[in-house]
Order: sequence, then C-alpha cells, then structure tokens
Amino acid sequence: MIACTPSYALTLADAMAARGMRRGSLKLRYGVLGAEPWTEAMRDEIEEKLGITAVNIYGLSEVIGPGVSNECVEEKNGAHVFEDHFLVEVVDFDRLTRAPIKLFVTATNVRTGRGRVFRNSEITPDVLLASACLPTMFQAIEIDGESYWDGGYSGNPTITPLVRECRSQDTILVQINPVERSGSPRSARDILNRLNEVSFNAVLLKELRMIALLRQVAHSNDCESAKWADMRIHRVTSDVMVGLGYSSKLNAEWEFLSMLRDEGRRAAQAFLTDHHEDLGRRSSLDLDELLEGV
Repeated sequence: MIACTPSYALTLADAMAARGMRRGSLKLRYGVLGAEPWTEAMRDEIEEKLGITAVNIYGLSEVIGPGVSNECVEEKNGAHVFEDHFLVEVVDFDRLTRAPIKLFVTATNVRTGRGRVFRNSEITPDVLLASACLPTMFQAIEIDGESYWDGGYSGNPTITPLVRECRSQDTILVQINPVERSGSPRSARDILNRLNEVSFNAVLLKELRMIALLRQVAHSNDCESAKWADMRIHRVTSDVMVGLGYSSKLNAEWEFLSMLRDEGRRAAQAFLTDHHEDLGRRSSLDLDELLEGV
C-alpha cells in the first residue's frame, strides 16, 4: 500500500516508467491518496499506471494524522468517517439523555425530503453524522432503515420545536452562512458556494416570514399561532463570515479554528452589548423586512 498525494503518485508512476519498470513490479495493491483535490480522471490514470486501487482519504495531521474519513475499496463513492475515534469518545451520550437542557438536531430524510428532528434521548453518533452529511462529500447515513443527509436542506435550524416544546420566548440565531453577499459570483466555485448558502438559508427565512405574518394576524385565543407570534427573534452575526470562501469550510487548521472561536466570542459579546436589554422584551431582528416582495 502507498499513502501520498495524488500528484505524487503520478510522479512516482512517471519515474517508474522512465526507469523501464513495468506496472505491478512493486507489488502495490492499494493507494490511499489525499491532502489535495483530485478528479476521477486522475484516479483512473493512477490506477492504470500503477496497477492499484486508489481511494480518497481525508486526514487532519493537526489532530491524529491520516484517519478522519476514508473511501472503501468496494464502492469508492464517498468517505466513511471514523466515528469511533471522535464522537463516541468526546460526547457522553448517556448523560445527554438525562440533560435538563433540550437539544434538537435536524437531519433530512433522503427518500421523503422531509426533516426529522431528533431529541436528547434519540441523539447518537449517527444522528450527528447525518445532521452534517453533505451528499457531495459523504455517503448518506442510515438511521432506522432510512437514509439521511445534512439537516440544513430541511431546517437550518428547525424553529418549530423551540416554539412548541420550550418555555423561553427568545430565540437567538447564530448565523454562519451569510444571508446577503454583495455582487454576483462568477467562478464555478463561488457560484456553488453561494448556491449552498441560499439553499441552507431558504428554510430558515421561510419560518421567519411565517412568524412575521403571524404577528400581524394572530389572535390571543389561538394558542398555537400566539406562541409563534410571541417568539422574540435575535441574531448573532459576524462580517468575518462574509469574507470566507468555499475552501474555508474544509479548513481544519488549528490556527483557523482558533480564529473562528475568538471571532465567535467577539460577535457574541458585541450582540450582548448592543441588545442585552432587548432579551425578554422585544425582537432585535426586524422580521418585517422579510415580508417585502412577498
């Protein structure tokens, strides 16, 4: 087996050919390749020149070296996350079941297209993996016989359980995907990034519009609509997020993660400084703007 970047594997193949070495002379069977983007055409070329089965690996050298997720040799169609190295050891799921704080995690059912909200006692490593499963990068996660993708396609986040199952009437949204960007994307990567942002924000904006409408028409004797209308909405944002491109979503360097942590704390403090008196009294996010053009 050989583990390297795809481009280095091609360099080795060319060096072997220059020395007159025949395909298969090194008795290699598998190539675990990653750390840079590569295409199916590159995979075909590597397999042809070296006579191996080449699979993609996603590794974090800052954490444990190669070994975060890997394609299987049978399918070569998406990475399998090594969840036993991470979630199970970091999160106490038994304690989460008994926790007084309610946690809601959404995943999208691939078959129905509907979101499923998992509560504390239902949350497992597979649920967390499903809630962040981007189908262009990972295979769907199977739970109770159903396949699931990222919850952002159906609820990002899902506000309904916050209204129906919680006593608090304040919801604070920590928004990572920018709602607005200046200008129009031109490159294929920028277009894909903006499409992802629009798709993931669409469901949230729809629920916020519904809250804005209910505020105008809800009656006090209608318990359900009154709950929605009385919900106070706030939002924590950061201009730093607007400046980050598509590649940042795959950036796992410790320095970058530390920057995001520090910026998150700064944004939270700025929100509290500006809006601490709004909490428990009124919304600090103007929802009526969302009704313009509707």
